Amino acid sequence: MKFADPGYLYLLLIVPVMLGWYFRRGRKQFLNLRIPSVRSFPAGEGGWRVRFRHLPAALRVMVFSLLVVALARPQTTSEGENVTTEGIDIVLVTDVSGSMLAEDFRPNRIEAAKAVAEEFVDSRPDDRIGLVVFAGESFTQCPLTLDHEVLKTLIGGVKSGLIEDGTAIGMGLATAVSRLKDSRSKSRVIILLTDGVNNRGSIDPMTAAGIASTFGIRVYTVGVGTIGTAPYPVQTPLGTQYRNIPVEIDEGLLKNIADQTGGRYFRATDNNTLKSIYEEIDRLEKSKIEVTQFRRHKEDFYTAASAGGLLLLAEVLLSLTLFRKIP
Repeated sequence: MKFADPGYLYLLLIVPVMLGWYFRRGRKQFLNLRIPSVRSFPAGEGGWRVRFRHLPAALRVMVFSLLVVALARPQTTSEGENVTTEGIDIVLVTDVSGSMLAEDFRPNRIEAAKAVAEEFVDSRPDDRIGLVVFAGESFTQCPLTLDHEVLKTLIGGVKSGLIEDGTAIGMGLATAVSRLKDSRSKSRVIILLTDGVNNRGSIDPMTAAGIASTFGIRVYTVGVGTIGTAPYPVQTPLGTQYRNIPVEIDEGLLKNIADQTGGRYFRATDNNTLKSIYEEIDRLEKSKIEVTQFRRHKEDFYTAASAGGLLLLAEVLLSLTLFRKIP
């Protein structure tokens, strides 16, 4: 609670003056009378009129105090916020070719990519997110959705060998563009992750990038793989053996895709850098949040004024009846 006109509260300083004047005036109404004995007077403090003789004066002081509070206009204030969020439509495009089983990441590239993708989804509760996977061809694993629990379940089910092997970057990008081109969101984003060189598919990656640019879709590209060679598990009659295979990422192509669409290219060489890349993209692509603050005031002086009026009426009635003074 606050007061709209708190300056009136200084009038309450008059209350002690009123009380002092009342008691000083009361003492002047009595005369001293000397008598030899008080045994002939009845014992006790007198009747109820004597005991409650100060009631009208007390009511008068209360009436004055309440009227001062009413003049100060007490108000009850309630505050709040209206929050409006405008999400971003995002499609994660993930390479599931056989080379994603290389173990320069822990436990391997594809599992590391899935882990950071799930964390990224958790950090974007207001965004619609979809999932496209590609190898020698591509398909939509999950359309754009706000049901992130379903999306994370489908991310967890991603594995190498789902589709024919190869690296069709253009196909994966084109499939994601087809999912976003009809979106009404003001911001549409693709995060394309791969560890290889485009060697399959009927759509050239730069052609797909041009289509994305036409629709105003921003593409962030991520190259996954250490520098040099990476251990790759190979099944043999003697069990799993590891061979060091060269890491070949077409960084020039990925940079060109990002540049043409207004995005950025990132290179991840281990689990930590991959995680930091997704965190950086999360910071770059913030959902729009509009906060409107509101404040409401409720006038409460009616209560004080009404109470003061009732007490004033009571004081007048008592002064004219029960506590009437003899002229």
